[in-house]
Amino acid sequence: MRYRNLAIIAHVDHGKTTLVDGMLRQANVFGAHQQVVERVMDSNALERERGITILAKNTAVEWRGERVNIVDTPGHADFGGEVERALGMVDSCLLLVDAAEGPMPQTRFVLRKALALGLRPIVVINKVDRKDARPDEVASLTFDLMVELGADDEQLDFPIVHAVAREGRAWRDGEPEGEDLTPLFETIALHAPVASGDVRGPFQLQVANLDYSDFLGRIAIGRVTRGSAAAGDVVLRLTADGGEVRSRLKKVYTHLGLQRLEVERVIAGDIVAVAGIDEIQIGETITAPEAPEALPRRSVDEPTVSVTFSPNTSPFAGRDGRYVTSRHIAERLERELLTNVALRVEPLGGESYRVSGRGELHLSILIEQMRREGFECSVSRPQVIMKTIEGVRCEPFEKVVADVSAESMGAVMEALSTRRGQLLDLQQRGDRARLTFSMPSRALFGFRTQFLSMTQGEGLLSHVFDGYAPYVGPLRTRVFGSLVTMEQGEAFAYAIWKLQDRGVFFVGPGTEVYVGMVVGANNRTGDLDVNLTKNKKLTNVRAAGSDDNVLLVPPKTLTLEECLEYLADDELLEVTPKHLRLRKRTLDPHQRKREAKRDELAREADAALASA
Repeated sequence: MRYRNLAIIAHVDHGKTTLVDGMLRQANVFGAHQQVVERVMDSNALERERGITILAKNTAVEWRGERVNIVDTPGHADFGGEVERALGMVDSCLLLVDAAEGPMPQTRFVLRKALALGLRPIVVINKVDRKDARPDEVASLTFDLMVELGADDEQLDFPIVHAVAREGRAWRDGEPEGEDLTPLFETIALHAPVASGDVRGPFQLQVANLDYSDFLGRIAIGRVTRGSAAAGDVVLRLTADGGEVRSRLKKVYTHLGLQRLEVERVIAGDIVAVAGIDEIQIGETITAPEAPEALPRRSVDEPTVSVTFSPNTSPFAGRDGRYVTSRHIAERLERELLTNVALRVEPLGGESYRVSGRGELHLSILIEQMRREGFECSVSRPQVIMKTIEGVRCEPFEKVVADVSAESMGAVMEALSTRRGQLLDLQQRGDRARLTFSMPSRALFGFRTQFLSMTQGEGLLSHVFDGYAPYVGPLRTRVFGSLVTMEQGEAFAYAIWKLQDRGVFFVGPGTEVYVGMVVGANNRTGDLDVNLTKNKKLTNVRAAGSDDNVLLVPPKTLTLEECLEYLADDELLEVTPKHLRLRKRTLDPHQRKREAKRDELAREADAALASA
């Protein structure tokens, strides 16, 4: 059997997973009695909730006697480690582009990786049934983007397929609209190269992903680059430090649809799974004993953002979680490093760990997974990772694309400019405008909520890491303080009502609060200590007009990402399976004031020393 290996790459929500659904259905992978949900490849609970692909996953279909191995990759740059591993297993790629939105920042990111590996793209312009679709213009923009990213002549000679993935239809550029995905399959058969590899040579496979079975242990997934292997064969695991560990394969699998099929032998060119090798890690090579040749490990982009994990020390610690100690947190982070190759963990001494990732989303997904598993911890404000390049202190920059209405364009431009953003491009189509900015990554912390308010929830904000540039100096991204409780107890409606003109509250009546807990955002700069446990005094004396009607503004419920964006340097996020609470690092208000005074004196002394 011949194999064709391709990855599907695109910006978030341009239709990758929906297209895979259609390909699986039309290749008759599912039985007639089988009930299949939409976006079947998004098997992770977080993926289905958020509507994005987080983990790279592979499947396969058979088409006219050939097997097409398909890798569904994440569309967000924060999960670039997944993208880089997946692209190393394939020979070509399907690049999906929205017929209305055109190439977006994440399109640039994944396409740059694919072109650098020499993959030949097949461009699929999806959602051509939209009223604002502009497929011809989008095709030209995609060509210009490939030229900008350094594509060679063969890569620029790409075929174009129009599609409505939601309806399972596709047709070639210039042809009548199709009724199914047959034109797409034919284009793949014509332009995606057949997987190569010496079938008769000694076995060789590089691990690109890991799975786990309660019966078999770790399962290594990767592409067989040379030879073949069967269950019971003796192989060598070549470790990262140059060691050789002899193992025996228990089972070997290939893929078809959503199933992992046990087979007698796997051969070169196929994307397979093998079981029986304990402690195997991503990037290691499995070879035949007579030819221990390690394949070069693929480089992964370095992290750009870090947070500090530490045990939960609030008065409510241990109420919700099962795993609350620093030992539990350390073991969980070590397990995550086995599969999350873009993550870095560094002990800070004591009970804290610095965890570095590609971005806020990358780290927030890890935090959400941990809290669902029963962990409790405290998380600090995200900080960008600085670098010194040729003696110059540099910081990460992002390319930001804001798709907004014409009415809110001025406000968004002003807000991004005040955060040290530089306007690179401005395009206007009808009553919509697309702004492209280059700005420091740290300038985006806390901006998304402000952006949604400016655009009445209609704006689209996308950004992608664009390299390091010289440090631009201090930024003030948060102009307001916090409302901090000064008493422990239950929050009363009467107290919130009396204070609600001071700011926006994050808690409602009946919520348990403790001293030092952040319960809202102050309207002014600086923090304000408040008492939410104060109730109305009840007496038998009544007078006309003395009883006011308590009308409360509903509290603002923050998501995990919004909590991380809100945090100030002296605040922590308390994460438990049931609650997300904002708090001050130092809970005692008197101690906080002493620390603030000490910091102010230290800054004045440094300024006086610098002027002298």
